[in-house]
Amino acid sequence: MRQESGRSMIEMLGVLAIMGVITVGAIGMISAATRTQKRNTVNDEVIQITTGVRQLLGEYDDFSNINNATIFGAIGMSAKNPYGGTYELAVNPSNSRQFIVSIHGLSDADCKYFVTKAWSDSVGYRTSNGKSSGASGTCNAGDDSNVVTIIYGE
Repeated sequence: MRQESGRSMIEMLGVLAIMGVITVGAIGMISAATRTQKRNTVNDEVIQITTGVRQLLGEYDDFSNINNATIFGAIGMSAKNPYGGTYELAVNPSNSRQFIVSIHGLSDADCKYFVTKAWSDSVGYRTSNGKSSGASGTCNAGDDSNVVTIIYGE
């Protein structure tokens, strides 16, 4: 009697099932890592923008001369953010000694993250009284068109 060597169909299906489970886990981890990287990049870029605005316009009493193209050109960065949206700068219409950094093109989850994130040195940032964000935004557009605004200045 001759014995055949090789793998059975059931063994192959078992291996494929295990590989599928591992792949699904890896995709989840890659997705989480990508989300964290984008959030960290936005944080770093907002810090770079605010530092640049303060350096360029800090000698003035107000920020009424703020100009997106000039500021982004001077600090050497693009106005595009990692989410495919843009950053925008504007003077606060109710107080010219404050400027607003807006982050456009956010999903609902990322918008909520940035609204609740502690933006230190921003107007409204506190370490007590239950408010520690300094940001605002309406996070229910549902189509990656949410906007978060952060106010800086006096």
